[in-house]
Amino acid sequence: MKEYILLMFSAALVNNVILGRFLGLCPTMGVTTRLDAAVGMGMATTFVMTVSALAGWTVNTLLLAPFELGYLRTITFILIIASTVQFTELVVKKVSPALFQLLGIYLPLITTNCAVLGIALLLVDARMSILSSVLFAIGSAMGFSLVLVIFAGLRERLAVMDVPRLFAGPPIAFIVVSLLALAFMGFSGMGAS
Repeated sequence: MKEYILLMFSAALVNNVILGRFLGLCPTMGVTTRLDAAVGMGMATTFVMTVSALAGWTVNTLLLAPFELGYLRTITFILIIASTVQFTELVVKKVSPALFQLLGIYLPLITTNCAVLGIALLLVDARMSILSSVLFAIGSAMGFSLVLVIFAGLRERLAVMDVPRLFAGPPIAFIVVSLLALAFMGFSGMGAS
C-alpha cells in the first residue's frame, strides 16, 4: 500500500508532468487566466488521462505486445485519447454548458495535449502493472490539475498587479511558471535518506 501512495505522490509532485517533464505547457499557458477554467480543465484532463492510461495499458498488453505491433503504439494511443476526449466533451456539454463555453477550444485540444500521450507512453516504457499504471496516471493528473489551479491563482493576482510593460502578459507568466517549477524541485529530495 505504501508503494502505491509513494507512486502517486511521486507522479503528482516529484515528477510533475508540467513542471518536471515540461509536458502540457500549452493548456497551462492558455487556460489558466481564470481559476474556474483551470479547475474545469484539470477535471477533464484527469478523466481523460486516467481512462486513456487504462485503455492504453489494456490494448498494449492484450493486443500490441503479443502480436509485436509496437510500431502502432503511438497512433493507437492517439485514437484512444481522441475517443475519450470526444466522450468527455459530450458529457461536459450536457452536464455543464457554462464550463463547456468557458473551456472553449481547449477541451477538444486535450486530444493533442502532449501530457496525456506522454503519460500513456511512459506507462508502457515503465512496464507497470495495471494498478500501478492507473495510480500513476491519477497521480500525474492530480499533479497536472494542482499546477493549473496554483498557476491560475497566481495569474489572477498578476492581472491586478502593476507589472512593468515589458514583462506584462506571457513573459511574466513564463517567469512565474519557472519559479513554480523551482519550488516543485524541492520535492525531489523527499524520500532520500
